[in-house]
Amino acid sequence: MINIDYKSELPIYEQIIEQFKLNIMKGNFVAGDPVVSVRKMAASLQITPSTVAKAYTELERQGIIETVRGKGTFIADVRQGEIAIDIEKSRKKMLSEIIELKHAGCSLDEVKKIVEELYRSI
Repeated sequence: MINIDYKSELPIYEQIIEQFKLNIMKGNFVAGDPVVSVRKMAASLQITPSTVAKAYTELERQGIIETVRGKGTFIADVRQGEIAIDIEKSRKKMLSEIIELKHAGCSLDEVKKIVEELYRSI
């Protein structure tokens, strides 16, 4: 259920993080579900284990997954809004995209419409 766009400007580890969050929001991953091992995930995505490990480390830091010693790694039991996110990092990403849209001639209303469409699609 993790899909990587190898042509994307977004680093692969960030795509993995994004895909985990999206799958949780859609109910594809629920609290207590086991998380595929770093090696299996890396093999299935044809990427290096260190890239997956970097994503898993960040997912754990954000409280999205949790490792239980001797048992494995699982989707954490978090409620909507409890996931730690870096608001400033998100603002910077959005600002960069909004600059591109404004430079392309999009009005504020058009940008709002795009954001609303994308928000509703997830």
